[in-house]
Amino acid sequence: MNRHPKVGRLCVVVGSALVLSACASSGKMPSEDLTAAKSAVQQAEAADARDFEPVMLNNAQNKISDAQELIDAKKYDDAEMMLEKATVDAQLAAAKSETQKAQNAVDEINRNIEQMRQRINAEQQ
Repeated sequence: MNRHPKVGRLCVVVGSALVLSACASSGKMPSEDLTAAKSAVQQAEAADARDFEPVMLNNAQNKISDAQELIDAKKYDDAEMMLEKATVDAQLAAAKSETQKAQNAVDEINRNIEQMRQRINAEQQ
């Protein structure tokens, strides 16, 4: 007789867990987040992230694919979080690419300045 109350409690706990897990995934579809993540990837590609930060850009694209699978499984909250991560990865890839391009430009200017100094010094001798 002592087992029946325990089984009943176990059923209540398991049932509650199932209900809560279903509720946790019942948010609305993150359409805006999906659009934002895809846009961030496009901006990163426009910033030449494919050349300067290919791994980070690929990570962002993979996260979008993973999020799409979560959306298909109606796990909208998880998908939203994955899309936010994808957006951040893509934005970081774009920022790092722009930084690298700027550094390359600075390096080129410094090389040109050094060449001009050498010419001036050679002409003065």
